[in-house]
Parts: sequence; C-alpha cells; structure tokens
Amino acid sequence: MHDLAAGVKRFQQHVFPAKAELFAGLAASHRPDTLFISCSDARVVPELITGSEPGELFVIRTAGNLVPPYAPGPDGVAAGIEYAVAVLGVSDIVVCGHSACGAMTALAESHDLTSTPAIADWLRHADASRARAAAGAGSAPTVSALVRHNVLAQLANLATHPSVARAANRLTLHGWVYDIPTGAVEELAPVGSPAAPAA
Repeated sequence: MHDLAAGVKRFQQHVFPAKAELFAGLAASHRPDTLFISCSDARVVPELITGSEPGELFVIRTAGNLVPPYAPGPDGVAAGIEYAVAVLGVSDIVVCGHSACGAMTALAESHDLTSTPAIADWLRHADASRARAAAGAGSAPTVSALVRHNVLAQLANLATHPSVARAANRLTLHGWVYDIPTGAVEELAPVGSPAAPAA
C-alpha cells in the first residue's frame, strides 16, 4: 500500500497538474470512442498498450477476457456493454486476449479447479473457445491457439447482446492478441482471412 500511496502523491503533484485542462473537460463529459474488453491480468494495461488518454477508452476487464452470452438477469459485464454501446455510443469494440493468459492456460492444460469453484464456473464461458481450438488443432490446443480462438468466441458472444445487435450498423468489432514479451499486438481477421498487426 505504501507504493500505491506514493503513486497517488506523484499523480497529484506531477501528472494531474500537467493534464488539469483535460481533467476539467472530463469532469463534465464522458464520450469514449471505444469499448475495450480485456483480461484482468495485471500485465495487460489497455491505456498503456494503446497510448490512450483518460476518457478515450471505456474498459471492462474480466478473467480470460470472457464475455458471457446475453441472458436476462443481473450481469455486470452485460450492463457495462449496454452502457458503452447504448448510452455512450462507442463506435468500436475491442476484445483483447494476451499471451500467457492464466485462464487459457488453466483450460489448455486441464488444471484441477475443484478448490476454486467460482473460477471453474466462470471459465465455462470459454467452452466454445475450447471447442473451436480443439477442432482447429485436431488434438489438445496450445495456450497460444486457445487465446486466439477465445478472442473470436468472445466476439461471437458479444453479438448476442441486444445493445450490440441494435447498433450493428455503426459498430466495428475487433479481436486483438497482445504479446507480453514483445509488445506486439495482432489483429485477428475473420475466419478464412489472414491476420495482421493491429498497428
């Protein structure tokens, strides 16, 4: 906590004064262009990876960057998606997976999750990802393959959300994979198309 407190002090003394005009504008307006859905992993920092300023990204972070298919009832991920699309009017949605993802590693290597039932239940939202990856590999998928198939599966899940379906004519969905050791970002193409760097 000492490091966090010191970070807050540095922010208040150096960062905030340099961006005071930006924060003054943000106090009265919240209009991000992009909904960025990424993993909760501490090594993945959407604003750092994209070089974004405060206010430019609306971020949802979940273990494994999982997006449950839409279902009626309380759901924090669905509420975040609906707010970003229907209220803020974002024009782009990025689902960003990453190398060495703990959630995908647990699935690819069939880790025993009996002592962590909440994690096991949550990772069931990646069942379609596992099926896609297994079909593509013809055997047990690698972590890297599962990360990529998972991003594509979560993009498909996004399309089940009514707010996304209603805004389909103005929304662009993107699938990215961030490589932690190199900093590379790969944009996944639709099935049958070649992949390309995101930038």
